Amino acid sequence: MLNIKLICVGKLRERFYIDAFNEYSRRLGAYCKFECIELNEIKLGDNPSEKEISNALLKESADIEKAIPKDAYVIAMCVGAKQLTSEALAAKIDGLATSGRGKLCFIIGGSFGMSEGIKQRADMRLGMSEMTFPHHLARVMLAEQIYRSFKINEGSRYHK
Repeated sequence: MLNIKLICVGKLRERFYIDAFNEYSRRLGAYCKFECIELNEIKLGDNPSEKEISNALLKESADIEKAIPKDAYVIAMCVGAKQLTSEALAAKIDGLATSGRGKLCFIIGGSFGMSEGIKQRADMRLGMSEMTFPHHLARVMLAEQIYRSFKINEGSRYHK
């Protein structure tokens, strides 16, 4: 069974995000071992300098690096990165599963993104849209797309 880990900087606090994410997490249990790790986001003031942001991302990246499973295929969710259709993501996940890569790790950074080092460490950078979304909503959307991928791969009517 495929192991999928979602590493997120920041904690969900809004009940509607928590409920939606938990629903997809529950559904994913039928298809993979799904785990979400929430890491602390470094709090910055209202007008942080570039240096403050850079230092915060560096600290967060150390925690991200520790949470990445050994031998995992890592996908960093990045603004402006290559976008895939749902079918293409499903094919990617299926290809990784059938090629013997048993661990898949998605990373969602915090409010200021993620360090360049984590992006470079990733096997793939993936964008959701050219539009901007709150990173908490992106977590729900990603969980849904992973679930949709499994439904596409099994030939389900979920994906119309």
